[in-house]
Amino acid sequence: MAHGDITHIDIPTSDHRQAQDFYGALFGWKFVEHPGFEGYPMWQAPNEISGGGFAPRSPGFTQPRSYVEVDSIDDTLATARDRGARVVMERQPISDTSWWAVIEDPDGNVVGLYEGVTDVSD
Repeated sequence: MAHGDITHIDIPTSDHRQAQDFYGALFGWKFVEHPGFEGYPMWQAPNEISGGGFAPRSPGFTQPRSYVEVDSIDDTLATARDRGARVVMERQPISDTSWWAVIEDPDGNVVGLYEGVTDVSD
């Protein structure tokens, strides 16, 4: 994926099994829990490109959240702050080669950021 592409969508759920049954029947999504990410079922659409996960619903996470691929989370957070955004969550690791952060735009919309290294041999 390239800078600016939506790369992932998290859907908050109270019951992951019920959500899998619902979205699987409705859209034909497939589900898997990757090692190290137990309790976070990942979904993939039939196009095998679109996907995301079912994250635990919480008071601060009640609506689906899209994640946008960026070249540098640090640079993007600086630009977002300069443009009036609030940083909800600073840059955090997902793995050794990927990170995420969350911002709230000036209109109150919450958007996730994703930075990942696709070729670790560079």
